[in-house]
Amino acid sequence: MLDLVIPDKVHDESRQGEALLLTPSVGKNNGRKLYIESYGCAMNFSDSEIVASILSEKGFETTTDYTNADVIFINTCSIRENAETRVRNRLKEFKAAKGKKPGMVVGVLGCMAERLKAKFLEEEKLVDVVVGPDAYRDLPNLIEQVDGGQKAVNVLLSREETYADISPVRLNSNGINAFVSIMRGCDNMCSFCVVPFTRGRERSRDAVSIVNECTDLFNSGYREVTLLGQNVDSYKWSGELAVGSGQWAGENMQNNPIYVEGAKSVGKVSPPIGGGDLEGAGGARTVNFANLLELVAQINPGLRVRFSTSHPKDITDEVLYTIARYDNICNYIHLPVQSGSSRVLDLMNRTYDREWYKNRVDAIRRIIPGCAISTDIITGFCTETEQEHKETVSMMEYVKYDFAYMFMYSERPGTLAAKRYADDIPESVKAARLTEIVALQQQHSHIRLQAQIGKVQKVLIEGFSKKSKNDYCGRSDQNAMVVFPVDEGYKPGMYVNVLAERCTTATLMGKIVPPAP
Repeated sequence: MLDLVIPDKVHDESRQGEALLLTPSVGKNNGRKLYIESYGCAMNFSDSEIVASILSEKGFETTTDYTNADVIFINTCSIRENAETRVRNRLKEFKAAKGKKPGMVVGVLGCMAERLKAKFLEEEKLVDVVVGPDAYRDLPNLIEQVDGGQKAVNVLLSREETYADISPVRLNSNGINAFVSIMRGCDNMCSFCVVPFTRGRERSRDAVSIVNECTDLFNSGYREVTLLGQNVDSYKWSGELAVGSGQWAGENMQNNPIYVEGAKSVGKVSPPIGGGDLEGAGGARTVNFANLLELVAQINPGLRVRFSTSHPKDITDEVLYTIARYDNICNYIHLPVQSGSSRVLDLMNRTYDREWYKNRVDAIRRIIPGCAISTDIITGFCTETEQEHKETVSMMEYVKYDFAYMFMYSERPGTLAAKRYADDIPESVKAARLTEIVALQQQHSHIRLQAQIGKVQKVLIEGFSKKSKNDYCGRSDQNAMVVFPVDEGYKPGMYVNVLAERCTTATLMGKIVPPAP
């Protein structure tokens, strides 16, 4: 993966292989130490928080030194071949540690475990446990099974599991930003993607547990939540909607926003009259993604709300109007395009074409002026011609993305593309096309940041800059990284107004200015 810029935490390359460390739970220590490291997308890091919560309840303490661990888990990604290669190389490093500590348990979790299943035990003799994303509740039993001298596998996928009742621990957290999983799985069946096979069918977590988790995070000092899902726009949940001691104000959320205790609505623009997906009689309601966004935004105006990832076929004007209506829902949308060619998009089974995508971009620009848009792009997909590559380039010119994540196509076993199409674009051609779009995106990222110079950015301070303790860093509403001198009157977790004075291709730099009177 080529990670062009810092800002999108959903694709944070710096966290790959990160090991967690938790404060020990008093009175629960069973004498065993757990080492867990994670790879891949934010969903995997969120899942590691769930795993840590389950095992800490059973008395495990964490360590950041795998040589001292009794149980090693590696939470894996299977989206690209190099991600799996990385995991296999890491397992080789664990082999020496297990040789010195024969009772050590080594397990593989997540998408790679789900893809390979029991075959992993044959391929990697070191591995004792293979566990898919829907089976983490079974980990204590599986560890016990290994302690008894047997290998253990649970890769059953579920149509119900959302881990809604498990309060995730926050791994290596700065206490300011948190990921909140709102749904699991995916039904889209893009031909290049393994996710529907490794994470199962789509199911939404109940809205009440999401709002309660976000409320608890805010009350604990967190000031930003990112709502996570493979396709957040598909979120849909039906049930009783009593949230805390607040009450629902009306049958139609669009015209009668819900009341949640302690909430404050911050109005910006009004959506069209009517519409909305909050329906049902009595206490039962159906909540769609726009409704959920509104619920979370109304927890408190001081809680900043982000989300990822949106699918172009599903992102509705209702969602866009909801974003526009609340100042604390960030003006930033990650909208993967993958290709600018309608024919290639059809081969990818993306279920939209070039014109549909442009229509959604136009709607974002119209309803949320100044909204930042980022994307994913795959170069060299099966049968892609040079002209079709140029159509991707022209799409980039049309949108001028703020950030982009760009990849060469790599065939994944078991996907529809692997079964139907030959991976027939030479690696040299893929690489050349990738180089071209990376260079273009660098120009566009720089243009977008230059347009912010001279403007005041509302920034949530996340901590010190990586380069200097004399500077703070944080993200703007549009998800740009902003660096500015430390001011003793402001601390991490506080909002501050920063006048952008200059920029690189990835970062705005400026100074704190007083709030407008």
